[in-house]
Amino acid sequence: MKITLVEGDITAQRVDVVVNAANSSLLGGGGVDGAIHRRGGPAILAECRQLRASRYGRGLPTGQAVATTAGDLPARWVVHTVGPVWSATEDRSGLLRDCYANSLRVADELGAATVAFPLISAGVYGWPLEDAVRQALAVLRSASPAHVTEARLVLFGAATYAVAERVADAS
Repeated sequence: MKITLVEGDITAQRVDVVVNAANSSLLGGGGVDGAIHRRGGPAILAECRQLRASRYGRGLPTGQAVATTAGDLPARWVVHTVGPVWSATEDRSGLLRDCYANSLRVADELGAATVAFPLISAGVYGWPLEDAVRQALAVLRSASPAHVTEARLVLFGAATYAVAERVADAS
């Protein structure tokens, strides 16, 4: 699987799957989650509401992943995953890696060839940027999906992209 770092807007990626750094409610929010729901339109929210009414009445657990339509996004599906909130006193890196692994698994089960990931938990959830990149790359580099041939790590802003590039080159 080819891994590509891209500076840009995840909602503009022309891929089979866009991964959403969702909150557990699956009903939209801020950051990546809000942007995906706004640009993707009401079809995504409608499917998320169905998921809440059936399988995820208490919300999607941290580290897990589930797929919906991509609505108006230039993708076929959105895979929603809930990242952990960073903690200085508790190692939650396993949950962060689970987000990438489970999202990739769901995308592969859908038959997707291309997947765009945001930098999960690195926004309002406070995960340190360099470690967030390291965790993402560790999972993506060790994965061997059956169908996915390209995973993009989409970084918002030149400064974030520069950090990701430096971490990728060093690891």
